[in-house]
Amino acid sequence: MMLLHVASHVLETELAARLAALGITPRENCVLSRAVGGELTQSELAAACNLDKTTMVVTIDTLEKAGLAERRLSTRDRRARIIAVTDKGAEMVAKTAQIVQDIYDDVLSTLAGREREAFLGALTKLAEGRLSTPAACEKPPRRRAVRAPQLVQ
Repeated sequence: MMLLHVASHVLETELAARLAALGITPRENCVLSRAVGGELTQSELAAACNLDKTTMVVTIDTLEKAGLAERRLSTRDRRARIIAVTDKGAEMVAKTAQIVQDIYDDVLSTLAGREREAFLGALTKLAEGRLSTPAACEKPPRRRAVRAPQLVQ
């Protein structure tokens, strides 16, 4: 299983580096992408992106400062606030979606058709089944923020 960890780390690092060129992190992109077209609260988005409450607040603050998203009152529940994507944010999602798709296509192109189908099928089965919910753990491992690698000049 260490192979999954290594592959995930390399993929996330490449994604972080490519998204950094647009001024956005993978975490911010995940939140923004999931918020497009929906009326989701901060808590719902946090769950969808696997983020804790504190990280989510900081992420939304960053997206608001960049003019990509804003907190608004929900039309479904007057007590709730939703995260709405601005026009600028929607443009960012369109740009990042292409980058993400290009990376995934490039990575998966190294597998032949049947290998790709088997790999994606097995990974989906694991993610939606046995690995869909983390085990109860007093001190679960923290997910580190993925940042673009620093270039040495």
